[in-house]
Amino acid sequence: MKTITIIASVVLCVLLMARNAQAVTVPDYINTEISEAQLQGQGLLTWFGLKIYSANLWVSKKNSSEQNILNQQFALELHYKRKLEGVEIAKVSIEEIKRLNIGTEAQQSSWLRSMKALFPNVEKGSRLTGIHAPGEATRFYRDGKFLGEITDPQFGTAFFSIWLDTNTREPALRQALLGSK
Repeated sequence: MKTITIIASVVLCVLLMARNAQAVTVPDYINTEISEAQLQGQGLLTWFGLKIYSANLWVSKKNSSEQNILNQQFALELHYKRKLEGVEIAKVSIEEIKRLNIGTEAQQSSWLRSMKALFPNVEKGSRLTGIHAPGEATRFYRDGKFLGEITDPQFGTAFFSIWLDTNTREPALRQALLGSK
C-alpha cells in the first residue's frame, strides 16, 4: 500500500509539473521577436468584476529590477475575455498615455491616429501582442499574425507605460506582470 501511495504521489507531481510547463510555453512568434523569451509575470484585468483580459509579460532575460523594464525588449500579450472595438482600445490607450503625461499633444494625436488604424476589433479569445524594442518601432500581432507597427520610437515607452509605469491605473496588474506579486 505504501508503494502505491508513493507511486501515485510521484505521478501526480509529474503531471502537475507537465501542466505548469505547458502553461508557460512561449508562442513561436514571440520567440522570433525576443531571443530566449521567458515569462516575467502574468495577471488579470477586471473592471467592476468583469474580466477584460489576462496578460503575460515576456522578456529576454528575467528582470529583477522594476526600474529598467521599459529599457529592454519585451512582449506584452493580452488574451481578451470579451468583445471590444479596436477604436475604443485606441481611445482608452491614449487617455491613459495623457493621464500619465507622456508625449506632446502632436505626438498623442499622431499615436491615436496610428492606433485607430492598426488595432482590430477583438472577440472573446482574441490575443493581441505588442513588442517593445527601446528606440525602435513597436510591433503588434493578433493571434500570432503580424498586424503592423507604429514607427515613432517614443511610442513604445508611452504605450507600455499604461501597464508598467509606477503611476499605472492598475498597480496590482503591474506587480503581477513584473512578477513581484
